[in-house]
Amino acid sequence: MLQGGGPHPDAVRAAFVARQEFPLDAFQVAALDVLDAGRSVLVAAPTGSGKTVVAEYAVDVALAAGGKAFYTTPIKALSNQKFADLSRRHGRDQVGLLTGDNAVNGDAPVVVMTTEVLRNMIYAASPALRGLHVVVLDEVHYLQDTYRGPVWEEVIIHSPPGVRFVCLSATVSNAEELTDWISTVRGPTEAVIETRRPVELVNTYLVGDKSTPRLHLLPTLVDGRPNPEGPRFDADSLRTAPRSPRGRPRRRWFTPNRLEVVDRLADEDLLPAIHFIFSRAACADAVSLCLDAGIRLTAPDERARIRAIVEGRVAGLSDADLSVLGYGRYLAALEAGIASHHAGMVPPFKEAVEACFVEGLVKVVFATETLALGINMPARTVVIDKLTKFTGERHEAVTPADYTQLTGRAGRRGIDPLGHAVVLWSPYVGFDQVAALSSSRSFRLRSAFRPTYNMAANLVARYEPGEAHALLNRSFAQYQTDRSVVDLETRLARRRAVLAELERTTVDRPDVAEYARLVAASREAGATSAQHGAIETALSRVRPGTVLDVRTTTMSGPVAVLTYAVRARRSGDGPQETRLRVVNPKRRVVTLTVPDFHDVPEVVGEVELPQPFAPHARSTEHRVADQLRRFKGGRSRPKRPGATVGQARRVLEDHPLHAHPDRDVLVGAYQRAERIRREVDDMLASVTASTATLARRFDRVLALLEAWGHLDGWALTDKGRRLGRIYHECDLLLAEALDEGLFDDLGPAALAGLVSVFGYEHRSASPPPPSWFPSADVRERYRRIEALTRDLHA
Repeated sequence: MLQGGGPHPDAVRAAFVARQEFPLDAFQVAALDVLDAGRSVLVAAPTGSGKTVVAEYAVDVALAAGGKAFYTTPIKALSNQKFADLSRRHGRDQVGLLTGDNAVNGDAPVVVMTTEVLRNMIYAASPALRGLHVVVLDEVHYLQDTYRGPVWEEVIIHSPPGVRFVCLSATVSNAEELTDWISTVRGPTEAVIETRRPVELVNTYLVGDKSTPRLHLLPTLVDGRPNPEGPRFDADSLRTAPRSPRGRPRRRWFTPNRLEVVDRLADEDLLPAIHFIFSRAACADAVSLCLDAGIRLTAPDERARIRAIVEGRVAGLSDADLSVLGYGRYLAALEAGIASHHAGMVPPFKEAVEACFVEGLVKVVFATETLALGINMPARTVVIDKLTKFTGERHEAVTPADYTQLTGRAGRRGIDPLGHAVVLWSPYVGFDQVAALSSSRSFRLRSAFRPTYNMAANLVARYEPGEAHALLNRSFAQYQTDRSVVDLETRLARRRAVLAELERTTVDRPDVAEYARLVAASREAGATSAQHGAIETALSRVRPGTVLDVRTTTMSGPVAVLTYAVRARRSGDGPQETRLRVVNPKRRVVTLTVPDFHDVPEVVGEVELPQPFAPHARSTEHRVADQLRRFKGGRSRPKRPGATVGQARRVLEDHPLHAHPDRDVLVGAYQRAERIRREVDDMLASVTASTATLARRFDRVLALLEAWGHLDGWALTDKGRRLGRIYHECDLLLAEALDEGLFDDLGPAALAGLVSVFGYEHRSASPPPPSWFPSADVRERYRRIEALTRDLHA
């Protein structure tokens, strides 16, 4: 049992198993055994395999022992669905819901919530945490999400002692590593891993062909390997396609439109289907395309049932609201068996789509990827519109993690013998990439944990400095870093052993180091145009921020590169010349060309550049120079006076080691030892940097908070206490805008408009529309928010 008290665990389990629709799978039995042993459990299994059975059992055990259970999810839609499921199971009076939209029965013994709500409760030391026995973290692999992922780690680290965890994850390749970390911070935890899908998945490729009205639908994999027929559809990509007289490529293959896809799936008896499109607007356009084409996929009795479900869901909306929301076309599409599903829909509309789809009434849903996050809406077929998506900043390829999550919806247990995943042809993605994704079975989970401003404020409020730093060191990010350091330490030990052996070779000849330097000096003195070529090559590898050890006509020692350019010579003759603009630790800035260098400069490291980077600004030059003064990178070479070839050669020949029979062996051993010594130094620096990365970042966050008046030493000011209650990606900016009164004395519409700048995401590759302001006052407040943003990033 999770904690003592209540009915005998055997009775609880027997009653639970008796209620299940299907016999328990082996992995589910193993996970229940872990819970009965009083341990936490991580269940890593494909989407739709029945992981939630384990979570439901943990809830039953907690209730039987007189305790509480919190069920957390990453999105509100999933929270709403779990709330409905658990309410049916335990009764509405026993189950609560806490999301950004709803607060229902929050003091109930079972509460469903988004993960951020639990994190906020922990930081606020909420009384609701008393009596908490178990926390379910659904979709725990979400901790790799760049912006929201740290919340999952905060919950695991900061939850009250004695609370057990049930972590539900997609199939990840490093589940044991995650389990080991949870064991470190929470106590005994076991991993239960299942790689088999409950319904076998068939991956297919859908291609349009201008030579025939019928689309090509072929298996992506044959006997587990890429279909040899697939690469032929890459033959007329953008680069190789024949050109028309106007210069445009003539392609035979094309991407089927969404109407063609629906028709083909219906012909193949592959409905119901979820068609994933990474754009809310495109989801709505796809529904309009099908509706305007007159598609009807439902029978009369199904249409009547759809209307009844929808009318029940929208009963709380006025006629005016429904008119604004386009209710007429929304209902017409649903009655035709077509719908969209995305986070921009009002909850009643979205919930009606979910209810109709679960009952099998809606045949095609055009959805964004949020539908793949645990919502129980399985389909016979999943269609992936594109294998790239625009994040608002850049186009990114769909990852194995994304593909696994999306295709996890394909195949209904107990209904479909096979699930189908269909990828549409694109000129920008080769068949080999499609096949690679189709054959991927798992992905590696990487922590995205980082100290945020809000997190820092809450750590200061709750802990002493040493405790706060120690908590950061308990993160999964630090755990993964430290594991890599173990490998680095192993390599370091091996290199040290080689170095010791080489040093024993030269121990009887301490003058070998001096002789090796004379050899190098002789070579340098003899360098001519070949050396200029080497200098040119070395300079071509630098970038702003690179630290060089130089000897030039104007300065020697370490310098940091501010700019790098290749320009025509002032004379206009000859090849282009390379110019570096550099600064030294004394803030002296010069421009260097190849002839200025006495020898080949050495790259000894990098300094962090101020952001935004304005290389010609005096403040930037000074800040980079200050960074360079604190630079602890590679060692500078000793300064040596220049020498002529003859002088250098005579000094070399006069050295006692020059006539030694093993001279070359000794010099070679010394030179190799020097290379390895530099490697060892670099490895040591990496070890030090790896184990202190989070702490240094946390300290930088603290310094900035103190500079902006949120901290006074290790104590929060009034501003800091308010920051500790702001949970948002723009937490510090919002806190500063509040402090300046930028939201004061605004009407509801103006306030909503101004606040929207903190949540708006432009997700199109085209430029965003021009900003519009309802008044000059709102425009001025927006300008002040822009100025604050620049100041915070200065």
